[in-house]
Amino acid sequence: MKILFLDSPAFAKQDMIEAFESCGIECTLFFHKAYNERHSNEFTKAFDSSVSKADYDFVFSFNYFPNLSVCCKRHSIKYVSYVYDSPLVSLYSCTLINSCNYVFIFDKVTYLVFKNAGISTVYYLPLAANVNRLHNRKAPSTLAGMLRADISFVGSLYNEEHNLFERMTNLSDFTRGYLNAIMTAQQKIYGRFILEELLSPAILADLERSVPYTPKSDGTESSAYIYANYFLARKITSEERISLLNKLSAQFPLKLYSHKPASQIPNAQFMGTIDYYETMPFVFQNSDINLNITLKSIYSGIPLRCMDIMGTGAFLLTNYQSEFNDFFLPDEDFVFYESEEDCINKTRYYLSHESKRLQISKNALEKMRDSHTFIHRVNTILSVLP
Repeated sequence: MKILFLDSPAFAKQDMIEAFESCGIECTLFFHKAYNERHSNEFTKAFDSSVSKADYDFVFSFNYFPNLSVCCKRHSIKYVSYVYDSPLVSLYSCTLINSCNYVFIFDKVTYLVFKNAGISTVYYLPLAANVNRLHNRKAPSTLAGMLRADISFVGSLYNEEHNLFERMTNLSDFTRGYLNAIMTAQQKIYGRFILEELLSPAILADLERSVPYTPKSDGTESSAYIYANYFLARKITSEERISLLNKLSAQFPLKLYSHKPASQIPNAQFMGTIDYYETMPFVFQNSDINLNITLKSIYSGIPLRCMDIMGTGAFLLTNYQSEFNDFFLPDEDFVFYESEEDCINKTRYYLSHESKRLQISKNALEKMRDSHTFIHRVNTILSVLP
C-alpha cells in the first residue's frame, strides 16, 4: 500500500510516518508552500504532478485542508485527515462533505457537532503517542540533571504581543464588562465550553465593529465560533495558565518551557522552548509532576501533550477533560484537578508520595502501550476505509 503524505508542519508527523511504515504502508512526502490556502492553482498543479507518479491508495494529512480535499475529489482518491488542533476553522469549509473525505477528529464534542448535523465524512479518533520512542530513549546524565524538576510545564502562555484579544481596543464599556464576566466564568468551568452560546447578537455586533471578521469564501463558520474560540478562549487560557503557574511556583520549584516569559510568574524558572522530538521526552522523564492546562477551545478531548506525557511513562496532573474517563482511570492512570486550590493540594500530596506517583505513571504507560499508540490509530483508520 502506498500513500501520499502532506509534509505540513505538525507535531508527531514522524511518529505517524513510522506507524504507517510499521503497518506496511509506504509514505511519499508531498509539500507545497500553498498547502494552507483555500484556493491555489500552483498547489493544484503540484498535487496533480505528484499523484501522476504513482498509484496511491489515499492521501493523508494532519489537520484538514480544503484545497487538498478538492484535489483528491477531482482525482477520485481517498483523503484521510487526522485532526489534532482545536479550534480548526477549516473544518467549517463546505468541502467537508466531499465524498472522498475521511476526517478523523480527536475532540468528541467537535466531532459530534458535525456528525449530528448529518455529515457522514467525519469520525472520532483520539490522539496517541509513540511509546517506544518516548519511553525508551534516556537523557544523558548531564542533560537529565539540568532538566530535573519537581514540576514542569511545557506550553505556550499565549502572551505574545498583538494577540487577537488585545486588538479589540474600541469596545463599548458594556461589551468589555460582559466579556470579562463570561470569561471569568469560563475560566472556572472544566468540561463545558459556554462562550459561543453567550455571545448575543448585540455583543457580536460590537466585536465585529471593533475587529471585523470575514468568513472564508467556502466557509460556514459563524462569527460567534470565531470570536469565542480564537479571540476569547486563548485569552482565558493565557490568564488561567499564568495565574496557576504563579501560585504553584510561589510554593514549589517549577520549570517553565515556553516561548516567552511572563513577569506575572517571577518565581518560575524560565527554560525557553524545547524540541518536540529531541528534548521534550527528557523533560517529562525527569519531572516529578508534568502539568497540563488545556487550551479552552479543546472542549472534551485529550490533548497531544497529555498522550506524550503518559506515553513517556511520566506522571500527569491535568485539568479535567471528560474524554480521559473514556480510556483512563483518575488517580490510577493520571490525576486531574478541578480548581487552582485543588491543583495546589494535589501537587503537594503527590510530591510527597513518590510511590503512588510512580505507580500511576506505570499504569498509564501500560495502557498507552496496549491501546494508544499511533499504530493502533493507523489500524483504526484502515478499518474504516473501504
